Amino acid sequence: MYLYNSATHKKEELKTHTPGRVEMYTCGPTVYHFAHIGNLRSYIMEDVLEKYLRFAGYDVNRVMNITDVGHLSSDADTGEDKMLKGAKRENKTVMDIAKFYTDAFFDDCRKLNIKTPDVVQPATGCIGEYIKIISKLVDTGYAYLAGGNVYFDSSKLERYYIFNDHDEDDLAVGVREGVEEDSNKRNKNDFVLWFTKSKFEDQALKWDSPWGVGYPGWHIECSGISMKYNGEYLDLHCGGVDNAFPHHTNEIAQSESYLGHPWCPHWFHVHHLNDPAGKMSKSKGEFLTVSLLEEKGYDPLAYRWFCLQSHYRKTLVFSWENLDNAAAAYTKLLNRIAALKPEGDVDAAVFGEYREKFLQQVGNDLNTSMAVTAVFDALKAKTNDATKLAVIGEFDKVLSMSLLEKAAALREKAAQAVQSGGGDYVITGEGDPEIDAKVLARYEAKKAKNFAEADRIRDELKAQGIEVTDVKGGASWKRV
Repeated sequence: MYLYNSATHKKEELKTHTPGRVEMYTCGPTVYHFAHIGNLRSYIMEDVLEKYLRFAGYDVNRVMNITDVGHLSSDADTGEDKMLKGAKRENKTVMDIAKFYTDAFFDDCRKLNIKTPDVVQPATGCIGEYIKIISKLVDTGYAYLAGGNVYFDSSKLERYYIFNDHDEDDLAVGVREGVEEDSNKRNKNDFVLWFTKSKFEDQALKWDSPWGVGYPGWHIECSGISMKYNGEYLDLHCGGVDNAFPHHTNEIAQSESYLGHPWCPHWFHVHHLNDPAGKMSKSKGEFLTVSLLEEKGYDPLAYRWFCLQSHYRKTLVFSWENLDNAAAAYTKLLNRIAALKPEGDVDAAVFGEYREKFLQQVGNDLNTSMAVTAVFDALKAKTNDATKLAVIGEFDKVLSMSLLEKAAALREKAAQAVQSGGGDYVITGEGDPEIDAKVLARYEAKKAKNFAEADRIRDELKAQGIEVTDVKGGASWKRV
């Protein structure tokens, strides 16, 4: 597989430390609020990536953290803890907040057909790992104590910036304008590894450590959790593009300083989902969640389809009109699949040809728009319906759009439908009510011996590219 590498700024063949096995890490959610659909775009694309790797024959071990402590609202390690902020907002304990929103996150994932990673680890469960790493960094001179906190010393590195080229003189302290500089830092790129009671006295979760009672910084958790479950050599690290700096930059700094060797060679970053006014966030406009989509009548998988139609390295603009278009296209696709008859034998040669083409196309930097095209190509293939269904089912191992299941449900519903009051007349097709009505009108005309009208309707349907076949007890139609 060839995949763009954010660390080298080019598309590269994915090579792993252990041939045939991928140690994969995903930055998980900070569970202080519901995930918005912009957050979930990253998880959808990471899900597709994992499923493609398995489809291509890799043994994948995917690990994800749950940030339930230590994620500050400021990039400069000076702001309010997001978990504490959520607890205050709802007048609950931090752990109650974490449990509720962790469950809500995985409920959203289920609705979007996102597979749960092999390992899901809350940050609060690995305090010992963080203390072990920080202790060695202090002992080896990569970290120092100041003002009651432990900081990583970025001046010890030959290269700090990994994902972007920065002019240090131009880089604002803490990334964002208006962020107060932490006077305890020796260098403006230094970051907190461990907070003690000298800061955030109202922090609910604290642990004993060699440096006093406190809690870990945000960045250390991903290094500690990955090393515990992926080992010392990570193959593929995933996350949203907004995590590249400073979060992933700091992960590399602390991990490689601790390990003494390169840590993760390949970095996969998913770009933003924007609304027409700019980057989507929890703090502006209508808070777009999966539940809100459902309340408005959308199948959550229509949103997944919307995401798959665009490349993960392109900013995607959300609007209700764009989602409507995606939902209509998804419904139309399901109806076309439902019109296929699951009968006959699968042509193994055709199946293999289409599978190999899919591997090559999607394996070119996770090109999901080509994966979508591949489904339509399969529908148009010069082969029988059984083979088309088998090919589409194979592709859906990666796409996870429930194509065969939902199409089968439509097919069964159509088969049971009674379309006239004068007797059982079942119409099966692609689920278009307008076409169904015309086919029924043609039947009613024939029943009334108005053959001229029946022929007129037949010709009208033919002009629309609709082929009607009379069958026992009804009719079936398809687009030709």
